[in-house]
Amino acid sequence: MSDLLELLGARGFVQDATPGLAERLHQGPITAYVGFDPTADSLHVGNLVPVMGMAWLQRLGHTPVALVGGGTAMVGDPSGKRSERPVLSLDQIDRNAHRILRQLQRFLTFEGANAARLRNNADWLRGVRLMDFLRDTGKHFTISYMLQKEAVQSRLETGISYTEFSYMLIQAYDYWHLFQSDGCELQMGGSDQWGNITAGSWLVDRRERKQVHGLVFPLITTASGAKFGKSESGNVWLDTDRTSPYHFYQFWLNTDDRDVERYLRLFTFLPLDAIAKTAAEHGLEPGRRHAQRVLAREVTAIVHGDAGAEIAILTSAALFGGADDGVELPAAAIADMPERRVSRHHLPDDLPVVAVLVASGLASSKADARRGIQGKGFYLNGRPIDDVELRIGEEALHGPPEERFLILRKGKKNYVRLVLES
Repeated sequence: MSDLLELLGARGFVQDATPGLAERLHQGPITAYVGFDPTADSLHVGNLVPVMGMAWLQRLGHTPVALVGGGTAMVGDPSGKRSERPVLSLDQIDRNAHRILRQLQRFLTFEGANAARLRNNADWLRGVRLMDFLRDTGKHFTISYMLQKEAVQSRLETGISYTEFSYMLIQAYDYWHLFQSDGCELQMGGSDQWGNITAGSWLVDRRERKQVHGLVFPLITTASGAKFGKSESGNVWLDTDRTSPYHFYQFWLNTDDRDVERYLRLFTFLPLDAIAKTAAEHGLEPGRRHAQRVLAREVTAIVHGDAGAEIAILTSAALFGGADDGVELPAAAIADMPERRVSRHHLPDDLPVVAVLVASGLASSKADARRGIQGKGFYLNGRPIDDVELRIGEEALHGPPEERFLILRKGKKNYVRLVLES
């Protein structure tokens, strides 16, 4: 499959597109841009839909332009918002924009005939003179045209400031500028951006008498109707400082069976026939969560690299079963484990498992530890503890001689790395 619109449609990326886009794509390569809002210092998993859209565009021979809104963030996009966004300082916007541009470099290629380009609209918007903007841009839009846009209509009752009301004109100016500077003929974004994108194509048509296009992606929700991209602890970020590769991996591993095939199409580069095969294998034995494991491995590798994915898998195996005793875990693989330290001198030399469980805090007493073991509720290095008289040997310990540790778990999710200080 080499046609961009056909591929994106088959993988579930296309919510809507402007008339004539298919014909334009058949004429040859196109330059397209996607905008990213620097209201935080990291992208999150919700941004992966447009990111993957750009990546597919480049893989099929077209040129992607990743635009960060260092200028538009000074105004704030009202799309999908019930109230006006907090105003960030210019320093914060610039710091966020810099970090996001660095993140976007992971997903695109900056060499070759269709090398990706990075742009920040602060470079042109902050220098625009008001009277020039009103004359060259504002005169092409009527109030009735702007009031028809959903982003404006949805805020008329609660109130919308003139600043936010003017946002679509500023984004439209971006499209015109990138048409002039980079030859952009396509803007892509979430379906909540349809009004802004069509306003941009309108402006290019009015100023340059040239048809340009828009394509919007669906806003992703889970099968249960919840907003995609949230975990129990909040947003799932692409920055390792905000969401570790292990927690990132776990987010995808916890995908509902009803969503997993759709997510494989959207968030991986696996061929569609391979995805269908994975889904079929998953259907034979859903309890093994084969499709979720493939999804988690592929997306974590895309975002954090193969090494980050392997560390996440190894950490999961250590915490939830499958890790071999005595395997030396990388430091990064154990960084996310809750830790408890105890002097080895405070434990019997033969390390009885009951005493170790009490020292870890997972058992409140030796009697509690014994009851838990008999109920198959405790795990050592990912394996069930089935003997209350077990003595833990050196072969079960991880880490260097001066700081050996065990990985203990109670139930499904209550785990601890118990460090035995010498």
